[in-house]
Amino acid sequence: GVPGVAPAHVVVLGGGTVGTNAAKVALGMGAHVTLLDINLERLRYLEDTLHGRLTTLYSNAANIAESIKTADAVIGAVLITGAKAPRLIRRDMLPTMPVGSVIVDVAVDQGGCVETTHATTHSNPTYIVDGVLHYGVANMPGAVPRTSSLALSNATLRYVLRVADHGLSEALRSDPGLAKGLNIYHGRVTYPAVAETFNLPSTDLQTVVWGELVRG
Repeated sequence: GVPGVAPAHVVVLGGGTVGTNAAKVALGMGAHVTLLDINLERLRYLEDTLHGRLTTLYSNAANIAESIKTADAVIGAVLITGAKAPRLIRRDMLPTMPVGSVIVDVAVDQGGCVETTHATTHSNPTYIVDGVLHYGVANMPGAVPRTSSLALSNATLRYVLRVADHGLSEALRSDPGLAKGLNIYHGRVTYPAVAETFNLPSTDLQTVVWGELVRG
């Protein structure tokens, strides 16, 4: 923000880790931030922790359509763990946005939450549709490879060590956090959202892992 100049309007779709940090960065740069989420408790939390400095709205088609009409930037930070991202912005909504506005679809890894999103690369990261610049790099942390690699290692090392020390089956039985992250076990899909996305049968994780113990 600069005195005498209207602040940019940043719309954030999703109030999870990505959306929250995007909102904090935008607020720190003096932007007016509107954040939408379907979780009212999360919206209350963000209102409280960010001291009412942003506008929070319940995420529905009407509120999204109205918010993007004045958006200089839209951050798509929608996440349904293990499943394809819902399409929240249709192509016919783009002409209502200011010409030259920007969409950053962080959900591109899971199909994107914008109809006109497709995956791009760091060497060719953007494209324009109906006057709106799209950024859809599928591996955004790769822009800072050393930092992102260290951060990922810090987050995953404890799980790697547990598997190394106890073996996969015992590690899954003893660590609920690790078990929640399992998608496929011995060729069987154990995460329902993944099974649904690829039209495959889903196997209950408890049945597979604890069944091994019973059979043993």
